[in-house]
Amino acid sequence: MSPLQEQLVALGAVFEAAVLADKIARTGQVSEASMGCMLGSLLVRDPKSTLDVYGGDDLNLRDGYRALISSLERNPSALQREPLRYALAMVGLERQLDKRGDMLQVMGSRLDQIQQQVEHFGLVHDNVIAACGGLYQDTISTFRQRIQVHGDMRFLQQPNNAAKIRALLLAGIRSARLWRQLGGHRWQLVFSRSKLLKELYELTRN
Repeated sequence: MSPLQEQLVALGAVFEAAVLADKIARTGQVSEASMGCMLGSLLVRDPKSTLDVYGGDDLNLRDGYRALISSLERNPSALQREPLRYALAMVGLERQLDKRGDMLQVMGSRLDQIQQQVEHFGLVHDNVIAACGGLYQDTISTFRQRIQVHGDMRFLQQPNNAAKIRALLLAGIRSARLWRQLGGHRWQLVFSRSKLLKELYELTRN
């Protein structure tokens, strides 16, 4: 994979987290495989490649790629507005998190505890999702900038769905961090659109 493709995998995962959060908010449903892929990405500490963070392939990131493509193409009829808003907010929150070494330490040790829960219960168990959601609440939710998720109140008011959405936002911010570490930056989304789209079409074809 080229460095740009690696960046797009990570950025696609930010959009995947946004798409899944939007799906839960609107329908209360999300596939276990997609949820597991995003939760798993929180626990990979020493990946050999970017794809390793997401389970070794990008099959569960396809919806994220499509949402990213629709944002870059600027086609109003295809644009997924809420996922785009969530994704940009996650990228912004990651910049704030980067300045908070104390918070990153707390997150690291809490993720170690969550890893133990995963070994005991499994990756997509309610307890694990609740722990990830709780970690988001205790850390990222304390920033002044908040992500307001819109959807159907019947689904948003269910504690399990709220925990899933928070866990997904946490995973999205983890992917935004990875994207930046791989050299990604927001200006690319403005000035390198055609280059990014060319690579994304390639990734979705494979």
